Amino acid sequence: MSVKLSAMPNDRLGSWIMNSRKAYEQSRRKAGDSAEVAAEKARTSFETSFPEGSPALGHRVYDIVATETESAAQVVGFLWIAPLAEGSDAWWVFDIAVDEYHRGAGYGRAAMQLAEKAASENGAATLGLNVFGYNTVARGLYDSLGYETTAVQMRKTV
Repeated sequence: MSVKLSAMPNDRLGSWIMNSRKAYEQSRRKAGDSAEVAAEKARTSFETSFPEGSPALGHRVYDIVATETESAAQVVGFLWIAPLAEGSDAWWVFDIAVDEYHRGAGYGRAAMQLAEKAASENGAATLGLNVFGYNTVARGLYDSLGYETTAVQMRKTV
């Protein structure tokens, strides 16, 4: 089985934006933000990244496509990468997910390796990401791919 990235078709992009924004807001809440702060961060992020419902300059949203044969391809997840700022050589994985049914089969690892290649081919010198502390499976994957921790936020309920 092989994996490739394919630009997400426009007819699915709008619903993906809405679902990704909701998921980001939920992740922020799970990580400790209040409902109001999480909603505002999600709104600001997505309005900046997808003005008028289209990706901002440099933003790329891909389907993660698994293929057994040329005629048997299926979308197993998505990936969103972009430069941190217009013209920057520091790129970011803004979102990646493999559908629950397909997790554990190596698609996330393959997609991250393809993300590194795509970013590099578009002028990136680095590729970074944020992973919430509760997401231990993703943290393990990124560690195994050679991503280095650049900051750690911590808190304690008092």
